[in-house]
Amino acid sequence: MYFEENFKLSISSRHLFIYILTSEEDRLEYVITKILDDNYTCNIYHWDFVDGYHNNPNYLNYAKRDPLAALELVDTINPLTPKFFLLKDFHSFINDVSIMRKMKNLYKKLKNSNLYIIIISSEVRIPAPLKSIVTLIEFPLPSSQEILIELKRLFSLLNVTSSINLESIALAYKGMPIELIRKSIAKIISVNKISPQIFHLIAEEKKHFIEQTNILDFYPVNNTLNDIGGLLCLKQWLQKRSYAFTKQAQNYGLPTPKGILLVGIQGTGKSLSAKVIAKQWNLPLFRLDVGKIFGGVVGESEKNIRAVIKLSEELDPCVLWIDEIDKVFNRLNNNADSGTTSRVLSTLLTWLSEKTNQVFVVATANNVLCLPTEMLRKGRFDEIFFLDLPITKERKKIFQIHLMKFRPLTWRSYNINYLSKLTDNFSGAEIEQVIVEAMYNAFYEKRDFNSDDIINAINTTVPLAFTDHITVSSMQNWAKLGKVRLASK
Repeated sequence: MYFEENFKLSISSRHLFIYILTSEEDRLEYVITKILDDNYTCNIYHWDFVDGYHNNPNYLNYAKRDPLAALELVDTINPLTPKFFLLKDFHSFINDVSIMRKMKNLYKKLKNSNLYIIIISSEVRIPAPLKSIVTLIEFPLPSSQEILIELKRLFSLLNVTSSINLESIALAYKGMPIELIRKSIAKIISVNKISPQIFHLIAEEKKHFIEQTNILDFYPVNNTLNDIGGLLCLKQWLQKRSYAFTKQAQNYGLPTPKGILLVGIQGTGKSLSAKVIAKQWNLPLFRLDVGKIFGGVVGESEKNIRAVIKLSEELDPCVLWIDEIDKVFNRLNNNADSGTTSRVLSTLLTWLSEKTNQVFVVATANNVLCLPTEMLRKGRFDEIFFLDLPITKERKKIFQIHLMKFRPLTWRSYNINYLSKLTDNFSGAEIEQVIVEAMYNAFYEKRDFNSDDIINAINTTVPLAFTDHITVSSMQNWAKLGKVRLASK
């Protein structure tokens, strides 16, 4: 495990202060204790602000509500044998001048000793004067294997049998803390037996957990490739990679797909495609609103993008949908933000190029011309697809899809051929909207809608392509030059 190796390396290289970032305090304590018991002959001292030191009878309640005294105890302990001091929530006091001074003094005095101070915190608050003497380690959320072990333990403890593969359940829980998984399993077992419905219940639990992070949104996916009219090249590309995240693909030696950039004016199916990809590949879909990344506090934006990357990697395998990326990373804007946007973009681009986790990124943009050229460089995305306005046969398919949804029994009675000819330069979303408009008009007159109602709605609609024809023609030229790949044949 990466954390165990990193932690042991920090100890062997005599790092006195180890700052561990985690929201799973109990699990971290268990893991650290196990690592130390298995590899070292040592004593462990546990401290928190309310109870002080509480696991050693010689120092019971010592340094209670006194963080400075918690450090002073280290001065009095024999440094010849290995000892570890676990300090919880110490980030709340670390910026105090007396604490900083004491830590510096301890570092000078004990840097060749066998004493180690481990600060357990849910957020990083290392003051600048201490950064050179404090080692930061992130404690990751449980892996699928760790979750599987915990599920087996829980099922045995609760005397529950399951016909569902436990590995599949563990994978569905990936990205959640152990404590939440325990509560979720107990809740599911109390109201229902273990059945295929468990995956829907897990998805709901994960949705609530993700929403609490205020970084990503969890999207349920129900759309399939059949819900997309046209875009045959994109569909074929996706179908060929349907099993790219399986163990068979890994054993074959296939590199994991990185992601795609979907460009085209509004309403051409970019958002729908992101949902379809997750459904086609049977992966959870998480949406990132790029605007949420940027905060008013200095350094907050950079911190947020790192948090997004960390969370998405912990949730892998998954699809990360970055919607309307051109609205934030727009090369035509003169940013007066002291370089914040550039730094956030640099972090994102580096991750897109170098990531090895099974996070497939689907970025959408309404105008590729506004995107920074470095984002379009080969290696950021596997492919850049241009979703052009649908041609006649694609519009026929789009009309069929929506009419089958609204009138599954009578959709053949509509003159789809004629309607598709009338809607030249209409996007898929605009076609759906004219059908909806026709339905409202007919409903107001207390009758069912027909082809004439749709024709009237078409005649009163000005498609976006007319008002934004420069952008459309420019992106079509990009496709002709081969700078982007057409999603349709």
